[in-house]
Amino acid sequence: MTSLSLLVWIILGIAVQLGLFLGVSFWRHWQDYRRLVQGMPEAVELAPVAGLPDENSAGWSGFRSFRVARRTTEDAGGQICSFYLEPADGQPLPSYLPGQFLTFRLDLTKAEGRGSASITRCYSLSDAPASDYYRISIKRVPAPPGSAYPAGRSSNFFHDDVQVGATLQVRAPSGHFYLAAGSAPVVLVSGGIGITPLLSMLNWCRIHQPEREIRFFHGLRNSREGAFLADLRAAAAAAPSVHLYLCFSDPLPEDQLGRDFHHHGRVGVNLFRMELPLKPYHYYICGPAPMMEALLPALADWGVPDSRIHFEAFGPASGLRRRAEPAALAEHALPDPANEITVTFAKSGKKAEWSAQSGTLLDFAEAQGVVVDSGCRAGGCGTCQTTIVSGEVSYRQTPDYDPLAGTCLLCVCTPKTHLTLEA
Repeated sequence: MTSLSLLVWIILGIAVQLGLFLGVSFWRHWQDYRRLVQGMPEAVELAPVAGLPDENSAGWSGFRSFRVARRTTEDAGGQICSFYLEPADGQPLPSYLPGQFLTFRLDLTKAEGRGSASITRCYSLSDAPASDYYRISIKRVPAPPGSAYPAGRSSNFFHDDVQVGATLQVRAPSGHFYLAAGSAPVVLVSGGIGITPLLSMLNWCRIHQPEREIRFFHGLRNSREGAFLADLRAAAAAAPSVHLYLCFSDPLPEDQLGRDFHHHGRVGVNLFRMELPLKPYHYYICGPAPMMEALLPALADWGVPDSRIHFEAFGPASGLRRRAEPAALAEHALPDPANEITVTFAKSGKKAEWSAQSGTLLDFAEAQGVVVDSGCRAGGCGTCQTTIVSGEVSYRQTPDYDPLAGTCLLCVCTPKTHLTLEA
């Protein structure tokens, strides 16, 4: 055998090995792609993690007194503050699912200098569950420039009037937006103060599942508006499984790409295409209306199955919170506008005809001059829970607060039949 023929055989052998390697790699890649497109179950999944409570487990009934043990400013502009809450009775705290929220009944009488002023608001828990405290983080909401809308009542009350030692009335943790146990890799996507429930998820994983792959995309305008940036960077530096992507839409002159942030622009599917490996990720998303309205349809168009998209919206986008399956939409379809539906408010002694243009039952009640206590107006706090005397209702979205049997949440439902309410 000549040296030339030997060289040819060596080259052929290398080519065959390379071809086999590429063939196997392509086959595995193709199988992953099929799983993603067809929504097949992940190849590897751990059993549920011990120690997490059941979603429906009860913490306590009604409201419980909590004392503010500590306040911490979280951003350079002083617009985001964390409140550490300890139970006033000194009893142990029930755990919660990372991503859930607390409901507060706030007495604003002294702060606003007028008669009885009580409101109900919900705020996400922003840390991993602990046995001795809960933490919430609240952004001050100023009055919009040039607008008749006032500043946020509850957020400014917390910032200005809730000091260390203050007592707050708190309902047990609840909510359907939370991190599911398992080994599936996750993509956490937040915008602005929407980081709070996702920070709870991240911190829980760091304690209980440090090996779980996390891709954290956080969108904000610049470093001055950023909260918890040091915590995010520390998490990414401490665990190889955590990958951080800070996205600045309007960076300051001193903000440097590669040092202070990773991407100039908004969080979106195009960024996911560039940065994410081909894996069956579960997406957990929380942010303001523009982010949610752009990102959710784009993920669906990209081919991500609904079962892998989990989201919480706030502000005007709260109506996006739950998407119904076609069967559910058919079951809870709005009544035929041609059919008149009468809604009777038993205590108020009022009766009126409801139409599809009347909005939710809460909107309809207020239009009739019926006074109903309300809070979040998005199915989260339970303040507008009202007893159904007779008739049926349909929900526009699955509420985070689970109403008692025989009641409904007026802010997210409409009448399905003639209806009598105890209001």
